[in-house]
Amino acid sequence: MKLLLLSNSAAPGRSYLDHAREVIAEHLDGVTELLFVPYALADHDGYTAKVAAFMDTLGIRVRGAHTAREPRELVASAQAVFIGGGNSFRLLKSLQRHGLVDAVARRIRADGVPYMGSSAGTNMACPTLRTTNDMPIVQPVSFDTLGLVPFQINPHYLDPVPGSAHMGETREERLRQLLEENDVPVLGLREGTWLRRSHDALELGGLAAGARLFTSGAEPVEHAPGADLSPLLAAEARFDCRPD
Repeated sequence: MKLLLLSNSAAPGRSYLDHAREVIAEHLDGVTELLFVPYALADHDGYTAKVAAFMDTLGIRVRGAHTAREPRELVASAQAVFIGGGNSFRLLKSLQRHGLVDAVARRIRADGVPYMGSSAGTNMACPTLRTTNDMPIVQPVSFDTLGLVPFQINPHYLDPVPGSAHMGETREERLRQLLEENDVPVLGLREGTWLRRSHDALELGGLAAGARLFTSGAEPVEHAPGADLSPLLAAEARFDCRPD
């Protein structure tokens, strides 16, 4: 599989996707047309146009999945698939409604089509939706997602702020709660970071902030950009965050 999973699509002071321009260009090398899945936001046309404006600078045409009566037909012929960010619950419900969960996963796994996700699109690459930060504004049929990696990701990971007056759970506390019920690694991707998978190799990239790996019964482990996280893929058969 060939995956590029971004924590975020925008960075302060930069235009849309510009902070990851180089790695996106490398990931989509040889691709002339990209299938974009805009269902995480309500304005599908506007969202697709935003992606198209960026991809045009790389010489790549963009087709919105929403423009076809049967989006699965576009998936079947896609050179690459990009699922953008927004609300993960709305996104997953739409993928399920259009029969795209299995269709996209099959193209990525069986045919080696490059997959790119940002934020909610990165959540979709996990076994389930359970580590999204989003509010459940709609109810999907299940939390099962594409399962392109055998661990969970928490995009936009925020570290606890010492002295904060906020009385709700920190992100760390919420992820520790998940591990009380599930034996599955969770990678907290800070802003400006991403994961690149090529077959059985997995590398952390991006800004100096890096990522934090949570596992059951252990303290979180820090990983800097450039870290080899391939051992997480070796657990493909063992870890599964989906219900029985």
